[in-house]
Amino acid sequence: MTFSRYAIYFTLPQGPLTEFAAAWLGWNAATGERPDAPHVIGLPAPAHELTTTPRKYGLHGTVKPPFRLADGQDFDALKSAFKSFCAAQSPVRLDGLALTRLGRFLALTPTGETQALSDLAARTVEGLDAYRAPLSAADLERRRAANLSPRQDELLLQWGYPYVMEQFKFHLTLTGKLPKAQTIAVQAALAPVLTPLLPSPFVIDALTLCGEDEQGMFHELHRYALSA
Repeated sequence: MTFSRYAIYFTLPQGPLTEFAAAWLGWNAATGERPDAPHVIGLPAPAHELTTTPRKYGLHGTVKPPFRLADGQDFDALKSAFKSFCAAQSPVRLDGLALTRLGRFLALTPTGETQALSDLAARTVEGLDAYRAPLSAADLERRRAANLSPRQDELLLQWGYPYVMEQFKFHLTLTGKLPKAQTIAVQAALAPVLTPLLPSPFVIDALTLCGEDEQGMFHELHRYALSA
């Protein structure tokens, strides 16, 4: 399988939350399967209509956003560097996860103090940046259409993405952008199903190297423990 871009994500190990989320999104990035939608009472639209945008990524928390390989680099070199990087990092322990409305979409977000997670993400962005190709002019134009702040534009130019470093906010996306009333209704329908599945505490003890295939779907390629 050929991959056009790579990313460093947090992905959950197999378990009830992972299985539900794969069915909810309609894509299991670990297995490459497209499961049927779960039955959730009270949704304002079919589940897979609500999850079209995030489906291609599977359930994930972005740590280093998707990038193309730089000239002179290859996948084996990236994998080796990523493995070494993870071996030098310590796990991050958070209080838990919560179902949250982030503007017009829903996501799982960490609760409690998150500075250690932000620090891990910053180290990942910087530590593996030698493997990232610069953005094309078209990529820059597309990103700048989001009305970035001056600082976000600076980060975009330096790291290839505007929402890194102090602009980073970890989340696991569950829906695309929805009308406000739909967002509220989906949250109310999902809460009783998801809440019993959410971990407490929530421990990030591994990171995953993922790749985007020719159809635009992301696959989990290598998951390495944070073992320092």
